[in-house]
Amino acid sequence: MASLLHQIQHHSVTIPASLPLDSGQSLPSVTIAYQSYGALNAAKSNAVLICHALTGDQYVASDHPATGKPGWWARMVGPGKPIDTDRFHVICANVLGSCMGSSGPATPDAATGAPLGMAFPVITIADMVRAQAMLLDHLGIARLHAVVGGSMGGMQALAWAAAYPDRLASAVVIASAARHSAQNIAFHEVGRQAIMADPDWQDGQYYASARAPTKGLAVARMAAHITYLSEAGLTEKFGRRLQARDIKSFGFDADFQVESYLRHQGLAFTDRFDANAYLYITRAMDYFDLADPHDGRLSGAFGAAKDVRFTLVSFDTDWLYPTAESRRIVQALHAVGAAASFVELSAPFGHDSFLLDVPALDRIMAGALGTGW
Repeated sequence: MASLLHQIQHHSVTIPASLPLDSGQSLPSVTIAYQSYGALNAAKSNAVLICHALTGDQYVASDHPATGKPGWWARMVGPGKPIDTDRFHVICANVLGSCMGSSGPATPDAATGAPLGMAFPVITIADMVRAQAMLLDHLGIARLHAVVGGSMGGMQALAWAAAYPDRLASAVVIASAARHSAQNIAFHEVGRQAIMADPDWQDGQYYASARAPTKGLAVARMAAHITYLSEAGLTEKFGRRLQARDIKSFGFDADFQVESYLRHQGLAFTDRFDANAYLYITRAMDYFDLADPHDGRLSGAFGAAKDVRFTLVSFDTDWLYPTAESRRIVQALHAVGAAASFVELSAPFGHDSFLLDVPALDRIMAGALGTGW
């Protein structure tokens, strides 16, 4: 799994400048893999940065090089679509710590040439955003028309507004939160423990091995995937229907359709993701709390973002990042006088609604970007 995944060649840049990290460590240089769509105008004023979620990547509107499947937001990004590449220069960068070409645990050690593995420093959402800012500096883009993201991508959009409010005109935050809750952290810990309990994890040094912790990673994905769905959606799609059989097996094979579905999701995930990257990114999400540096006052994070226009969207069936989390952000923004619009959409898909066919989201996105779509 790991060897094949890391043979993929990605479009990337290596910036020979030190990247300071929240942990107190630093990276001597940083490699950032990214994809771009649409032309940058002469004034360099039409750039839109899309920030991806935990298991996403830079292939927002391109076929995935490992799976061949369409980009994860191909329905949203493209010519004539809500994020219109005839109007905007769209950039999506693989986050720091991930496994699709950006600096992360699979990055070779400069001294030995072997993958860093767990010697790669622990990173945060703010570190990811600093790396993205370095990429934009490299590309000569001083200011963004918008930063857009769902889930962990929404966390990055919020972190952008907090750290670089003068570099963006608007932020679109979908199905996200300003901090990770205890429940969120708990689900992530189950996934991390599944990976680290896999004998093939080998303390993270499995890259040169014929064995990789695919079983642990698959279980981590199964546990997380449940949180992305709604109970009603699972019931409607699967109920208690049996999988390819008429009677129960009275064993531990996948008797139920929902069991078979989760096993498929887990195994398919191991073809396109790296177990160590999963550890690092989930930890970054768990550390995320915008209010923490401001004595617990979320409004303190947005004190300099009064001129940024915010659009927030939640979904009524999302129990991972419920509507209350978005309302908390809106209240903090209004407290500092920032322009913030908010809507809760009705959709049956749970947290994954932001990735699926919800026409109302398309209209909101176009309106937030000023396309009149």
